[in-house]
Amino acid sequence: MATLIRTIWLGYGFIFDELADPRTKSWFLVAKPYQGLCVLGLYLLFVLKIGPNWMKNRQPFNVDKLMIIHNLIQVVACSYVFYEAIIYAWGWNYRWFCEPIDYSYTEHALNVAGMAHHYYMLKYLDLLDTIFFVLRKKSNQISFLHIYHHTGMVMMIWGAVTYFPGGHGTLIGMVNSFVHVVMYGYYLLTVAMPSVKQSLWWKKHITQIQIIQLAWCCIHMFVLVFKQDCEYPRWVAILFLPNDLFMLTLFVDFYIRTYIKKPKVTPVQSESKEKMFEESIVRQRTVVDSQKEL
Repeated sequence: MATLIRTIWLGYGFIFDELADPRTKSWFLVAKPYQGLCVLGLYLLFVLKIGPNWMKNRQPFNVDKLMIIHNLIQVVACSYVFYEAIIYAWGWNYRWFCEPIDYSYTEHALNVAGMAHHYYMLKYLDLLDTIFFVLRKKSNQISFLHIYHHTGMVMMIWGAVTYFPGGHGTLIGMVNSFVHVVMYGYYLLTVAMPSVKQSLWWKKHITQIQIIQLAWCCIHMFVLVFKQDCEYPRWVAILFLPNDLFMLTLFVDFYIRTYIKKPKVTPVQSESKEKMFEESIVRQRTVVDSQKEL
């Protein structure tokens, strides 16, 4: 038993200490894997169990002011990360089809790693979206796609910052940050100015942009699988690509169900609606008759 415990302990130290990038492994929410897992555990517990039960017999909270602040912070923060990705990586001298990771302690390499960490922090900020859904009793928006996407991004970007903070994979952070600027800009406008919500024509196109983003990221990682001479870790592409394809499938399915396929009204539903309408007419007539008698 003691040998087994020692083997597990040594394996833990090897994976999460020796293999980790020494430049980033002491950074906030990077040092120990259980830190992020605890945050995700509390998040899932609240949005799936505690929160809905707590709100069951309560009226929805008005969190518009908090959402305005949250969306504004997201727009500014995502814009900054996108700016960092441009000046430190993809607008600098990064190669589109293969960019190795610079593990040195040069100012530029540390700036790229810092940019990856900033992007990682934003994934925790994204979790507030679900908490707002719970407080507003918008349980229909807490879908499998939503939960999987938010928790999965935290875990994947933790791995990126811990083991490969730079190089080829940073394109995902750059593109995703740009998409989030557009997305949270839309959310900000709809909450701050509800009167213009109907005139905002780009809601449908946000999902289209997300699909294009995921397709681009899939192609970007797919290149590494067959590129023999690239020094970027191929196992990263092999690990991330199935998840990206799965996410792409979920988003495409969501788009088709939401914007292409219209919900069909069955004969039973139609008959039920007609019956409800007739009953409402009868109730109205009863009220009118009783008022006449008075």
